[in-house]
Amino acid sequence: MLVTGGASFIGSHLAEALVGRGALVRIADDLSSGRLSNLSKIMDRVDFRQTNLKKWDEASMASEGCQVVFHLAAANGGRGYIQSHPASCATNMALDNIVFETAVANGVSHITFASSACVYPTEIQQEKCLLQEEMVSFERRGGAFADEEYGWAKLMGELSLRAFHKQYGLRTASVRISTAYGPRENETHAVIALIAKALLQQEPFEIWGDGAQTRGFTYVDDIVEALILACENIDDGTAVNAGSDQFVALDELAERIFKLTNWRPSKLSHLLDKPIGVRHRALDGTRALEMLGWRPQVSLTEGLQKTVDSYAADLELNDLAHTISEGLMMRRPRA
Repeated sequence: MLVTGGASFIGSHLAEALVGRGALVRIADDLSSGRLSNLSKIMDRVDFRQTNLKKWDEASMASEGCQVVFHLAAANGGRGYIQSHPASCATNMALDNIVFETAVANGVSHITFASSACVYPTEIQQEKCLLQEEMVSFERRGGAFADEEYGWAKLMGELSLRAFHKQYGLRTASVRISTAYGPRENETHAVIALIAKALLQQEPFEIWGDGAQTRGFTYVDDIVEALILACENIDDGTAVNAGSDQFVALDELAERIFKLTNWRPSKLSHLLDKPIGVRHRALDGTRALEMLGWRPQVSLTEGLQKTVDSYAADLELNDLAHTISEGLMMRRPRA
């Protein structure tokens, strides 16, 4: 089976899980945001290919001989990247369709697509409202209003995958991922950025926005399990949420991290001019439970502890100071 973007944060964890279950895994990644070090535990057991999947020939070679594809490759990053790199995010539409077309030509039987909660209409996320899959509709007029170019590209990926199912009988599934975190994530995302600042003991401690915006933070192992279960149980392109239903404010998240790092700042500095995206986001898990038997298993406390421990073990403070001040608008701020 093929994992595109398999050297990335989520992709590398997925590849590890698949190898652990005895699968023969090929990884295709251009290493624009992924790292070979993410694959250190399994590199000798996978077929790794550094590949530009926007090129037809390379995408075709990537899925040749594979029956199953997990498609995670994308131009993505934290809110700063999404808002400042709209054209880069829009190229995901071309990438997705090249991967899908070449997969069909190669006789792939199933594609599981890593979609995003950014497909949900932005106007319904100003209040605390659990997002249900039915809130996005391709059939209802006005049923789509995604979040930035990145969200529209993911939504078009879902639509394209459904079209490939209709026309070619390709078995497909889309998994709408929300605010994943864990080891190997980088500082462009909120959890790792706050952990990095706490370990650096930044004073005053900077939080983007007023700190009251909320997210349903979901540990990476739970995301991986949702992707595998979707591959095993969904064939018709149905989209399913994979995310926490708990609204956690950024200020609360920071307080939890202070406790875990045994340090707290004397002052918080809320940066109101920074991009924060929608006000509130957490996902309803009813469909995932009914169709996959899936619900998040790792608590925020447990997941944060694992993430802090992993990040601290790999910390290089000299590089980190520059990362925090300069790199939060990029995809891959740390080498």
